[in-house]
Amino acid sequence: MKIQIALNKRLRISPFVLVLLSLMGIAFIIAMVRFTMGIGAISNLSNAYPWGFWNSFDLYTGIAISSGAFIITSLVYIFELEQFRPLVRPTLLTGLLGYIMEVIALMVDLGHPERIWHYFVYQNFTSFLLVIGFYVMAYAAIMTVEFAPSIFERLKWEKLAVIIRRFMKPLVIVGAVISTLHQGALGALLLIQPAKLHPLWWTPILPVLFFISALAIGLAMILFESSLSSRYFKRGLEVHLLEKLAGFIPFVLGLYLLVKFGQLAFAGDLKYLFTSGLMSILFWIEILVSTLLPMALFSFKKIRQSPQGLFLGALAVLLGMILNRFNVSWFAIQHPDPISYIPTFMNNVNYVPSIPEVAISMGIFSAGILAFGLAVKYLPVFENEEHPDAAA
Repeated sequence: MKIQIALNKRLRISPFVLVLLSLMGIAFIIAMVRFTMGIGAISNLSNAYPWGFWNSFDLYTGIAISSGAFIITSLVYIFELEQFRPLVRPTLLTGLLGYIMEVIALMVDLGHPERIWHYFVYQNFTSFLLVIGFYVMAYAAIMTVEFAPSIFERLKWEKLAVIIRRFMKPLVIVGAVISTLHQGALGALLLIQPAKLHPLWWTPILPVLFFISALAIGLAMILFESSLSSRYFKRGLEVHLLEKLAGFIPFVLGLYLLVKFGQLAFAGDLKYLFTSGLMSILFWIEILVSTLLPMALFSFKKIRQSPQGLFLGALAVLLGMILNRFNVSWFAIQHPDPISYIPTFMNNVNYVPSIPEVAISMGIFSAGILAFGLAVKYLPVFENEEHPDAAA
């Protein structure tokens, strides 16, 4: 009887995990339909509207929120700020899972995953997507190696873990360079549409703005992930470390505002700030939520030392910057037969994400959350924590 009770406790699945598994199952079924019947069977995308929800949410947002990995590893291994070492592994795990989720989402978007090897054989050197693809694969591989010591420690393979730690600094340097180029390359991809992207967002220095904003997003994601994991896994919150990281955010956001409005003034596009209708509204919501509000919050030490303040400030940065990624890759782009500069979902060329499109992204996101939880449970992700035997 005692054995049965113990077994029931071990096999008990929480309602939250059941929801995640359900979303994953639905996404898997839809993906199989997409692979067998084509993208038109599940999405509202078309030749006139080839980019939509998947690119804005999975690609542009997913890569941005993974930028915390190269920030925290650079602080610890390049600048030798050892005080931040407890944040390295959970942040690395978040970044690695973000890249894996992006790859899965792109496979669903592009189709024919069995032909992934074509990418290495039939390169199109006139396409910027070739560079982005190489960056994704290279940095995902680097993060896998950087996170590998935690797996080797769990398996008691100490010699392999020691070898990787010995070469961690040059590995982090290469990873930081690749990640920097990758964040900027996503902005460079949009440079091909100066006549389509609204002047409030299109600029030849889009790669620079993408990189600066990625720094703010990465720092905010570290605060956000630490806050959620401390609550869900019932562990302490490293407020003394997060407070220092939060102190950098106003300076990064201030630099972003300086470059952003400086470019608008230089290009003579300040006239669009209040004369572009809904585009102006979206722009100012983005600026208010992603920069002005968190700059004000994190300027006060009392808020930076508050768990609630850290969480709310980080959430504001993330929501505002996610809106930015949606604006530049979706809302502010004109398509054939437009009615002036208004969000594309109100153009004559209509596009509204289908339920299967959203379900695919939610399923992939759910898989990432579940993978993070399993890794925390069975691997030494957090410093100085004991982990149960995962053999069962």
